[in-house]
Amino acid sequence: MDVNGTVAEGFEPVRDAFVRNFEALGDRGAAVTVYRDGRKVVDLWGGTRDVDGTEPGQHGTESGQHGTESGQHRTESGQHRTEPWQHGTAQIVRSATKGVAAAVLLMLVQRGRLDLDAPVGHYWPEYKAAGKERTLVRHVLAHRAGVPVLDRPLTLAEAADPDLAAAAVAAQAPAWEPGADHGYHAQTYSWLTGELVRRVTGRSIGDWIADEVAGPLGLDLWVGLPAAVAGRVGRVAQVEAPAAPGGLKTRPKRAVSAAYADPGSLTRRAFAAITPMPDENDPAYRTAVLPASNGIATAEGLARFYAALIGEVDGVRLFTPDSVERARAEQSAGPDRVLVVNTRFGLGYMLHGTASPLLSPGSFGHPGRGGALGFADPESGIAFGYVTNGFRKSVTADPRAQALVRAVRVAIGE
Repeated sequence: MDVNGTVAEGFEPVRDAFVRNFEALGDRGAAVTVYRDGRKVVDLWGGTRDVDGTEPGQHGTESGQHGTESGQHRTESGQHRTEPWQHGTAQIVRSATKGVAAAVLLMLVQRGRLDLDAPVGHYWPEYKAAGKERTLVRHVLAHRAGVPVLDRPLTLAEAADPDLAAAAVAAQAPAWEPGADHGYHAQTYSWLTGELVRRVTGRSIGDWIADEVAGPLGLDLWVGLPAAVAGRVGRVAQVEAPAAPGGLKTRPKRAVSAAYADPGSLTRRAFAAITPMPDENDPAYRTAVLPASNGIATAEGLARFYAALIGEVDGVRLFTPDSVERARAEQSAGPDRVLVVNTRFGLGYMLHGTASPLLSPGSFGHPGRGGALGFADPESGIAFGYVTNGFRKSVTADPRAQALVRAVRVAIGE
């Protein structure tokens, strides 16, 4: 399996770890990019752009095959074949999108248009219903709003309708007193953040990201995929983790497994706020604006985004130093009422800890369930992005991403 791209001197351990992800950890198509002090020092990609495919030329071409508009085709045996991962191949990054959404709210705070300690109902009066009048904007970002579930889940069409979805969240009674505890708002984070941005700016959060974040930085990063770039996005799917040493597969903790298996648990219901579970390869899902779950990006797009949070990148900086400190100031810590394990959150960002090990105690960022990861480490100047087309069952701490993070730590001598 060929790995393409470049690494700066001293960052060779990241290339070694990236190769090993394919050889030993089951990666099929992936990319990793690292910036340091605003300069790209790692840019690697490999495998196939579609998780369920094999590279053209890897198997003989039989007569009667024909290409589609995307260049994909099947062998006579029915095996799916695809193009190799290219520089610029993008993938859905699931909850890694939450870190981008958080940046929008914090940029509005630094521009004086949003107050973290104002009630959500100040901007969105309908949200005061059902005992939520004391919910603050900071509670939304810190996963303390108490509305990780909906009593009636939304279909994809309903979830993609900003008016309908916002009304559903506004009417929902909280599962706990807002501000009193924390639990991961896996899907409802989309409508909480999206509606706040819409009320304050008059624009969708997807348009705001395109105009104020991705545009100035030239990012390959979208929340609400434009049709013009759809052909650059590969297919994703859940894949099985390779067997652990001794032939045993790693298993999640018993309490976590039970929570995901129980249809009545906050865990299961939080992830099922959109039901049935959307097909992430469906164009209708990819074009929806769901900033909790369906952002699409290249590894470079994620890394460059985080680099611009903590410093200047080609003349553009998104966060002031004060906003960096706001983002990573601990707001929630301890047992998570949804994820069950201990989690730590700043304002919209996961912080370094057992649930999401990052580079150092000062790092902040966000994983995507089962694979993707983006984060920044202000002390070292590192910004990191990893995307993959093969998702695992894990929510955080994916072993492939973690192997790359450890390699970055080695490269910078920490």
